[in-house]
Amino acid sequence: MTTPAPGEVPRTARQADALARAVAVLDRLRSPGGCPWYAEQTHASLLPYAVEEAHELVEAVEAGDRAGLREELGDVLLQVLVHARVAAEHDDDPFDVADVAETLVAKLVRRNPHVFAADDGDEEIDVAAVLERWEQLKRAEKPTRTSALDGVPATLGALARAQKLVARADQAGLLAAAPPPTRAVVDAADAEALGDALLGLVAAAHRAGVDAESALRRATATWESAVRRAEG
Repeated sequence: MTTPAPGEVPRTARQADALARAVAVLDRLRSPGGCPWYAEQTHASLLPYAVEEAHELVEAVEAGDRAGLREELGDVLLQVLVHARVAAEHDDDPFDVADVAETLVAKLVRRNPHVFAADDGDEEIDVAAVLERWEQLKRAEKPTRTSALDGVPATLGALARAQKLVARADQAGLLAAAPPPTRAVVDAADAEALGDALLGLVAAAHRAGVDAESALRRATATWESAVRRAEG
């Protein structure tokens, strides 16, 4: 850890202070006499903003926009703070941002025993083993899940969800069940065959270590630029 220069506030103290001020500002916005827009928000009404901010964060990362990245991370943090503030007002099961942070910390410590457990702290472990152990611990924590494919949100985009399910199937040794990739031209009117071909491409991309979502975004961006140039 870097030693602060004379007169410099330690990083952890600065972070804690900044986060406390963000919580206080949000509390003011949500409280009586604050902003009427924030006052009327619910978990459900905020959902479109969470999705939009996540996509804008991805865009900033892919564009290499450092200033944009800092701003978009703030917008994502805002979503967490607003949801936590709304949750604190719940009649039956209130919780606040401190509870959210404590839950996160407990999960990270619990699922990374190679770092935090007293008897495993010096264990040599690679990334593959870390991911495998994470999934094992997650399954143990969620005994109601009976399939390796459980827990993938139904609201993900079709390609992103297929990619996540393929990765889960691969971890469980079930990837062979995915349709094989094909180079044949598929009749666009045959929706089932087209769907199988797309799923096969996702599985092939996974086997090759390619992120299908990013590959499609890059290809679409290249195509979009060509179309715009053609428009003159």
